[in-house]
Amino acid sequence: MRLIIRLFKMAKPWARYLVVATLALFVVTAINLATPFVTRQIIALMESGAYRQEIRRIVGMALVLLGLFALRAVCQFLSSYLSHLSSWRLVSRLRSVIYSHFQKLSMSYYQDKQTGQLMSRVINDTSTFENLIAHAIPDLATNILTLAGVLVILLTINPLLALLVCAPIPFIALLSVVLRRIRRSFSLGQKKIAELNALLQDNFSGMKEIQVFNKQEYETARVAEKSTEHSSALIKALFYSGILNPSVGFISSLGTVIVLIAGPLLALQTGLKIADVVAFLLYLNLFYAPIATLTRVAEDMQQALAGAERVFEVLDTQPDIQDAPNARAVGRLSGTVQFERVNFAYRDGQPVLREISFKIEAGRMLALVGPTGVGKTTLSALIARFYDPQDGRILIDGIDIRELTLESLRNQLSLVLQDVFLFNGTIAENIAYGCDDASREDIARAAGVACIAEYIEGLPEGYDTVIGERGVRLSGGQKQRISIARAILRDSPILILDEATASVDTETETEIQEAISKIAGTRTLIVIAHRLSTVRRADQILVLDEGRIAEQGRHDELIARHGLYAKLCREQIL
Repeated sequence: MRLIIRLFKMAKPWARYLVVATLALFVVTAINLATPFVTRQIIALMESGAYRQEIRRIVGMALVLLGLFALRAVCQFLSSYLSHLSSWRLVSRLRSVIYSHFQKLSMSYYQDKQTGQLMSRVINDTSTFENLIAHAIPDLATNILTLAGVLVILLTINPLLALLVCAPIPFIALLSVVLRRIRRSFSLGQKKIAELNALLQDNFSGMKEIQVFNKQEYETARVAEKSTEHSSALIKALFYSGILNPSVGFISSLGTVIVLIAGPLLALQTGLKIADVVAFLLYLNLFYAPIATLTRVAEDMQQALAGAERVFEVLDTQPDIQDAPNARAVGRLSGTVQFERVNFAYRDGQPVLREISFKIEAGRMLALVGPTGVGKTTLSALIARFYDPQDGRILIDGIDIRELTLESLRNQLSLVLQDVFLFNGTIAENIAYGCDDASREDIARAAGVACIAEYIEGLPEGYDTVIGERGVRLSGGQKQRISIARAILRDSPILILDEATASVDTETETEIQEAISKIAGTRTLIVIAHRLSTVRRADQILVLDEGRIAEQGRHDELIARHGLYAKLCREQIL
């Protein structure tokens, strides 16, 4: 119930549609209850033998029935359309809300999540709410009203016969234990479809690797396994449904048998009229149909609630990194970055950075070098507050970054990663991604600084060239330079280049180094590099080893010390 209340609170903007749909359903229910009564009256007139004298009344009642049927059709349309309108608007809103919440969650949340699983929360789990709002809950309300209304009418017709037809109901209640198994199976099915989505997303992204390593059969088997697990969970749920629905139908049919046996006996012994027996049979269909429908409604609600649990599990997850209560927004800072005794670990007992302290003045270039896995990329992630250190402080222009709002902090930064992500759009859209008001001249100027303008302008469609998903139509070096152009256009005071030349050839590396040279001195540059040729001109080089600063200084100074940096340089020359 708590989950349903939360859903209806989110559906408040469309409450007026739900109210009209509900009222229309009540009218339909009232008509359904009234039609057997009118039919009973017609049969009673015919049974009285005064058929010829009452022909006008009978025709009038028949026309009343026709009018009721027409009104019922109109109300059924209103109920169906408005409830679907409300439910799909709610689904659309929920998808936006859950996606927006995903964007607020910290990077630690995504460490053990697959993209397909997250997509399933947004698409598959939310779609179950349509069935809940448009079908399950309206059916629940109307069937309960119908059941109560029919019971009252049956009791007024003949209390003894009404009590007899209620005898099978306790047996239907015993079947509720099956509902719990249905819910568990549907919940497992939704979990398995999320795993299948995750696997498919990974495989589509890695299709080149699958083909080059001839792993088609292996991946097909994995997809088949996940698909089978999903279908098995649903088949199990449908198995229990297959038990539930026929059982309810069989128990309901006992009522008809009771009426057919007890009705004539009561007619002989108490003078019960044939019209009342016929009315009883007509109302009996209305009496047991809601009971059978309620089992299906309960099944639909179990499936929807399983989806609701998964959706609200995400919405109730709070980000690790949030604005402090007293966080303040600032304008453009100059870009002086300082670490003070920073310690950080992704997991307790496994430190990644130890006692890191340094300062780089605004407009200078800092290089971070060292063996793989020593914490260079982690250090840049801390500056952007993707994570917070366990100890120490990080400052920009003397301000602790935790005292800044996340928005204003990240407005000070641009980031170029080794694994560049480009969106499926045009080159111009990708370069201007971080700068909404950029003109075409601004885009071209940034591309020129990044040494990619000549290539772009040589394309048939130039800056309007669509680059495909993740930039599949571009080489690694071209994607890197477009990413650098994007960072340049944003014109933030701090630019972090994380392994920007690690995956490119020598010629492309030279072009990227030229691009870096053009922006050196215009902003604070933090360059992470394995290729040490990129960092020779840095104003300060930090050499990290086992999470600590092993050496620091300029290139010539570090070479003269014959330490770790000099060793790394010799290995690359060799």
